Amino acid sequence: MQSISKDSIVYTMSGQNKPVLHINPGEQVQFETWDAFQGQIKSPEDFVELDWEKINPATGPVYVNGAAWGDILSVKIERIEIEPSGVVLCGKGMGTMGSVLQNNTVKVVDIKNDMAHFSEDLVLPLNKMIGVIGVAPKDEAIPCGAPDLHGGNMDCKEIREGATLLLPVNVPGALLALGDLHAVMADGEIGVTGVEVSGCVTVTVDIIKDKKLPLPMIVNDNYVMTLASDEDLDTAVDMAVANMVSYLKDSEGFTIEDAVMLTSLVADVRICQVVDPKKTIRVEFPRKYLTKSL
Repeated sequence: MQSISKDSIVYTMSGQNKPVLHINPGEQVQFETWDAFQGQIKSPEDFVELDWEKINPATGPVYVNGAAWGDILSVKIERIEIEPSGVVLCGKGMGTMGSVLQNNTVKVVDIKNDMAHFSEDLVLPLNKMIGVIGVAPKDEAIPCGAPDLHGGNMDCKEIREGATLLLPVNVPGALLALGDLHAVMADGEIGVTGVEVSGCVTVTVDIIKDKKLPLPMIVNDNYVMTLASDEDLDTAVDMAVANMVSYLKDSEGFTIEDAVMLTSLVADVRICQVVDPKKTIRVEFPRKYLTKSL
């Protein structure tokens, strides 16, 4: 298995980024990653000196041999390993509650025995996930901190071990990059961070050819999920729901009427994050009601 050091990072996802590794379809690759602040915060005092140009770095990119425009990149999350401490913060002007906060507050969170120690009296179970993961977009470069059709900073807590993320191939080789791991994060990420942590991610990367899907999508043992991002939350909801209905109609063979009714009956609409330039929505449809395999 090949691996990439966290010294190989990008701050934008772009077709102009030079690949640091070439792999074949079906190969596993290991990404060593920085946290969202590129290791700048080791104590609460460090936030004062924070360099905002070094935010949300992604390790990569990886060139997948044979990946061509119109293909689908399949990225199975095999393993997420995290460092024994992370940071969470909130502050003035940040997140959904930034208007009521007067000070920037940083908490260093120790991680041991699969628990995040928020305080001496309160420990939280881990839900390790990847905040930033994507490919080069079709047109201009997009900062790693922003989500869009190419993936990016979707901050979706279902991008975790065992899940497979499906992304569009917009440029030769796809140029996959990832980072911004979280040890703990709830839907919404309302304070602007989860427990931000460095770590190591092992993925299996493959190519799906001659198939059309409303991307990006996530598949795990229980659900098929469509994702969409937009500045307006209502628009993001409409996009993610339309993508699920499209998938049910075009790939599963339902009429559009049945697809709409079934989505209304069994699919949950959930917020991934509301703090990035574009907000991200996912729609979760139970696989037990589906007959086709992705």
